Order: sequence, then structure tokens, then C-alpha cells
Amino acid sequence: MKNIIECQELTKEYLSGDHVIKAVDHISLQFAPGEFCAITGPSGSGKSTFLHVLSSLEEPTSGKVIYADKELGRYSDHQLSILRRRRFGFVFQAYNLVQELTAYENILLPVMLDHKTPDPKYLEHLIDMLGIRDRLNHLPTALSGGQQQRIAIARALANRPSILFADEPTGNLDGKSGREVMSLLKYVSAELGVTLILVTHDLSVAEQADRILRIEDGKIVRDTKNGVI
Repeated sequence: MKNIIECQELTKEYLSGDHVIKAVDHISLQFAPGEFCAITGPSGSGKSTFLHVLSSLEEPTSGKVIYADKELGRYSDHQLSILRRRRFGFVFQAYNLVQELTAYENILLPVMLDHKTPDPKYLEHLIDMLGIRDRLNHLPTALSGGQQQRIAIARALANRPSILFADEPTGNLDGKSGREVMSLLKYVSAELGVTLILVTHDLSVAEQADRILRIEDGKIVRDTKNGVI
């Protein structure tokens, strides 16, 4: 099966005083279309940094990220912005909703920023899958944390991305809401055929994935798809 995204010798370094910290240390991986991969590891292990570099939110120190056979390092900042808006979806621990907009307006935001006409049938399907129809006219302040995260997921999927990157999406939620959001993420990604790459410290969340990566000190120490590296 052809890979949807891969990285080759991906490295991200930071300076801390006189020391160089390798948050991501020469990672080479491939991800298949439609795969659900969870990335785990202790705090400070580099898992979120890896997700950010893989998804082009941060620039690598060295190495390559290849999406759909094209190296992202060759893209301009403007081209990367378009790629993230059209082909990548993002869900974070903080919901990052625009407080002055209704839930429905937040969902439409990436479509409108791309100057595209919304697809009513697709959006209706998305809204029903996420169970948020009765919350569309509410402002974020009138929504619970779980409801806000559902809106954030709908917004991330509004432009029909091929990959959904999620960084601790259940981190701000109570146990029940977290389980509901996780079930919805898994369901909608499978239903829509979206590759889901998710960072979590919660093993019960990670265990729902098709594949689990464990990062320690910026290196992959376990990959349930390919064995220990």
C-alpha cells in the first residue's frame, strides 16, 4: 500500500544554554492511508514536537517529510499554509474556537478562508456523525468542553482533509467526555477514510489505535506495526 505521508531521518534540535537538545532524533517512518496511529511517551519525550514537525507546523532541523510523493521542505510558506488548510486537519488539547462565532460559523471557517463553497450534504453528514446539530447556533462559551471539542473536530474535517493530526485531544476533558470524543474521532476517521495521527499520554486512548508508537528522548523505541527499533 502506498504511503500517504512519511519522514526520513527527521530531526528537530533546540539550544538550551550551551546544550543541544534533540526533541526529535533521526526518525524515519511511513504512514498508510486510513491508518489510526497513536503516539505515546513520557512528558518531554518529543511526541508533540514530532507531530508538529511531521505536520509542517514546525520546520525540521534536518531530514525530510514527504506527503503525496512531494517533499514539504520544497514548499514555500504560502504553499504550506494552503496544504495545511486543504489537506491536513488539526485538533488540539485547547479547542481554539473563535469565541465571537457560533459553532456552525467555527465549522465553516476553514472552508470560507479557502474561498470555497461549502458542501451542504457533506457538512450535514459531519454534523450528524458528531451529534452537534442542536448546538450549531451556540457560542463556544455556552458549550461544554466535550461539545467544544466536537465542534473543533468538525472544523478540522470541514475541508475534507486526508490526514487528521490530533495533539492530546482528550487532555482537557473529564473521563466520560474524553471517551466520547475519542470514540467519535475513531468513528469519523474510519467513516471518512481519514488517516488519524494522534498524540496522547493516556494508554487507554492509545490502545484503541491500529498502531502505537512510543517515543523516548526523541527516538522511536516501540512501533507495534514494525516492532522495536
